[in-house]
Amino acid sequence: MKYRRLGKTNLKVSVIGVGTWQFGGEWGKPFSQDEADAILDQAQASGINLIDTAECYGDHTSERLIGDYIARRRREDWVIATKFGHHFHSNFTRSEHWTPQDVLGQLDASLKALQTDYIDIYQFHSGPDPMFDQDELWTLLDKQVQAGKIRHLGTSIGSNDNLHQTEASTKVGSQVIQVVYNRLDRKPEERVFPSCEQQDLGVLARVPLASGYLSGKYKPGATFGDNDVRHRHDKEQTLRKLQEVEHIREQEVPAGMDMATWALAWCLKHPAVTAVIPGCKSPEQVISNAAAAAYVGEGHPQNWNVESEPKA
Repeated sequence: MKYRRLGKTNLKVSVIGVGTWQFGGEWGKPFSQDEADAILDQAQASGINLIDTAECYGDHTSERLIGDYIARRRREDWVIATKFGHHFHSNFTRSEHWTPQDVLGQLDASLKALQTDYIDIYQFHSGPDPMFDQDELWTLLDKQVQAGKIRHLGTSIGSNDNLHQTEASTKVGSQVIQVVYNRLDRKPEERVFPSCEQQDLGVLARVPLASGYLSGKYKPGATFGDNDVRHRHDKEQTLRKLQEVEHIREQEVPAGMDMATWALAWCLKHPAVTAVIPGCKSPEQVISNAAAAAYVGEGHPQNWNVESEPKA
């Protein structure tokens, strides 16, 4: 595993993290505590120390699974990032809640679910600019930092071209940007990443496998079942994505290299990106994700020689 400084936070985080949206039940299956334990045990065994979750991955469901696990381990071994701004409802819908009073309640609920006294990175979760621009909200959050409930603030931008929230980061005390970034969606390279580099913000790249399209498992014409979140995607867009993936596989991925490993390492090659936070359903997927760390610093992904194993 490799580690990087997460911007001005000075936290040392593994370049591969664990995204935990799946723990909330929207990936077609509920997760038991034993299943979550096995995934997180493998993450630790692979050198991963970064977990990303949210208040609305289930009704704090993901946080509770993580919290139960962490309560039986060493809290200081982990960097836990969670988010605020939404409430999950039983029919897989969410409502938004941005008042300082609401957010304070969400923070306390997350601390309880995570069974911890502090959150390492507390992120504004894909909210609109008017809600982001509330001075009272950031004043409240700064007080929670001073109180020790939060170590660092971050912003998970909903649009991967939201320059307004990115550029305001230093002003409001946000030190981390989370953004969708992958080989199929390079929009952050245009405006968001330059701003992050200028402000020395840590960057967490979410959806680095493009919702699994870059996993290498699917060919053009693939279909997804009713319980798969990709079933809700526009069918024409899905076909175009799969066709582009096939082109990338043929033209960019070295022969003999796992495409998912390549795709994660591709994201990490950009100098603005600190870490990627792919989701995973099993310990085996954690191992596959962690393998990408071996290629960090090995030059451009298109030039990798996969016949010689890079140094870890």
